[in-house]
Amino acid sequence: VLTDPSYAGQSVVMTYPLIGNYGVCLEDQESYKPHVEGFVVSELARKGSNFRKNIDLKDYLIEHDIPCIQGIDTRYLTKMIRNKGCMNGMITTHQYDNLDEIMKKIRDFKVTGVVEKTTCKAPYTLGKGYRKVALYDFGAKTNIAKCLVARGIEVTVYPASTPASTIIDGNYDGIMLSNGPGDPSENVTIIEEIKKLADSGLPIFAICLGHQLMALATGADTEKMRWGHRGGNHPVKDLKSGRVYISSQNHGYVIKEETIDPNVAEVSFINVNDKTIEGLDYKNKNIRTVQFHPEACPGPQDTNYLFDEFMDRMKGAKNA
Repeated sequence: VLTDPSYAGQSVVMTYPLIGNYGVCLEDQESYKPHVEGFVVSELARKGSNFRKNIDLKDYLIEHDIPCIQGIDTRYLTKMIRNKGCMNGMITTHQYDNLDEIMKKIRDFKVTGVVEKTTCKAPYTLGKGYRKVALYDFGAKTNIAKCLVARGIEVTVYPASTPASTIIDGNYDGIMLSNGPGDPSENVTIIEEIKKLADSGLPIFAICLGHQLMALATGADTEKMRWGHRGGNHPVKDLKSGRVYISSQNHGYVIKEETIDPNVAEVSFINVNDKTIEGLDYKNKNIRTVQFHPEACPGPQDTNYLFDEFMDRMKGAKNA
């Protein structure tokens, strides 16, 4: 949770009462550093006890200058967020005499420019294989690349601002569009480049923010959710097979179903709880996108098979 770039610009409330009793294993990080703006817990464990631990959670938070507050009734706070929706907040050690002034600052706060803050600064390559995939880093979780590398793919990770022509001319077998933070509609320049990628004919697989950006690039629209989907227990239904999978999710925006052109794409997955869009298959294009995280680590990994499907689509495109 701490190192998932999709949380950039946000504070996180943990519902489990004791946090940090395992400590922090740096091998498990989803990016090179934590990206949360604040951390709210009921109780912060003083010492981690897992044999893989590199550092205690308290020291990790201090090292990365992440504000944390404990002693909070997180059950009450969770119920408040559940009833009122996501809202702005503030963790502070100061006592303010003029609450009106500070409340205005809290209300006016907006999360902007977070893709630029979380993306890599230069391209880099992971793994070796007989197929090559270009991975756009919009705030990518490390495990996306790991899932591809484990399948014998050479993955080159590119910054979010990379021109589409660089990828199209790079002799790649496929393209991955990663997860990431913030409002997808803010990324106007990136959306224009994704339009070119969509017309390239290359197999494309997109996750979370990448799923939303592809929809925007092909004429659909997105909207902010009242609560968002967070955590690892969200049921999604595959509309073709009728099967339901348990998924990991982390997003506050969703594609508006009524804006999807049926001649462009069809809905492939829906959320069982609220019926929101969880996946799209594009017609006459080798493009599949999902809102949830098939690369979820530690899990659930019910939908990890989508990476195998991506492999098959790349193979089919190469043989065509």
